[in-house]
Amino acid sequence: MKKIGIIGGGQLGKMMILDGKRLDTQFAILDPTEHCPAHSIADSHVVADFDDVDAIIRMAQDVDVVTYEFEHISVEALRRLESEGHKVYPSAQTLSRIQNKLVQKQWLAKHQIAVPDFVEIAGMEDIRKAGESFGYPLMLKTCTGGYDGKGNALVETEAFVEAAYQALGAGSLPLMAERLIDFEKEVSILACRSENGEMAVFPVAENVHKNSILDETTVPAVISDASAKEAMEVAKACLQAFDACGMLCIELFVTREGHILVNELAPRPHNSGHYTIEGCYTSQYENHVRAILGMPLGNPSLIRPTAMKNIIGERNGLAEVKGLEEAYRQPNVKIHIYGKEQVKVGRKMGHITATGETLEEALAEVRAAHEALSI
Repeated sequence: MKKIGIIGGGQLGKMMILDGKRLDTQFAILDPTEHCPAHSIADSHVVADFDDVDAIIRMAQDVDVVTYEFEHISVEALRRLESEGHKVYPSAQTLSRIQNKLVQKQWLAKHQIAVPDFVEIAGMEDIRKAGESFGYPLMLKTCTGGYDGKGNALVETEAFVEAAYQALGAGSLPLMAERLIDFEKEVSILACRSENGEMAVFPVAENVHKNSILDETTVPAVISDASAKEAMEVAKACLQAFDACGMLCIELFVTREGHILVNELAPRPHNSGHYTIEGCYTSQYENHVRAILGMPLGNPSLIRPTAMKNIIGERNGLAEVKGLEEAYRQPNVKIHIYGKEQVKVGRKMGHITATGETLEEALAEVRAAHEALSI
């Protein structure tokens, strides 16, 4: 029996365990929250901070391979694990090239993978120079630590330069600026590569964000065949460029002309891939487990049109689910409640998925269920 160690015990880890258990795999997790989403189904739980190197090493002693469900962790800890002979997927090198967004963009550009124009920022004068080069508005980003819109600031005109600089730490964090893309659509593509180099690429998913947090995903994305083909090729190129093992999410912009630009990468299963549980023959979570265990990958093809909608916290307090019975009156709906004890504004508390004969049918069901449900 194989045992996998997961750094992180959130909803992505929980869904990884749910699929892995069908393969009789055991799981250890490391997470500072005692009753985190994955706690109730993990075989063991090391309660420790994500930067506790000794605790990570302690967990690794008892497993066959270590993985992680988010990327804001210590690369040095992963390197130490590898130096002591532990398998870590995605590798420390893969994470080191993705964790810092500037390094990530430089690595993509080096491999001739199209990205928005970008530049490193050392101070306010560099932002003004970027404005002269890219035009306004432009996007200012922290190079590390950002997610769900956190760590981003829109610089609308030169008059906003100082406010944006102050909002992102006034130089206490490494910064970069990007040309703002007038995109047609935001899409993502989930791609998986196994220990032996086999690849599986999921369909292109179309994403709609609300307050910089993913709100809805629909699959297949309504884009041209040429754009979809280009996205698939970009996904394979990213797997190769970063020598990825396991799941890789590639967030993309489709330009007005139908071209594909890489926005950001995540070396793990991803929120925009939740739809794969019900919508595909093999989910992103099962393929991640199979990839890091060196097993053949499963078929990533879409079974039928699928829609997913996130359940996002709208207040702060203790989590209580209401309206579940009413939400389940939609016959094709599947509801996923993550089990977080506290609701917070903007926090992902669960998601709803439906498949249908058409995208419109699937989307109507998840929206109706979402309307009935509250946490």
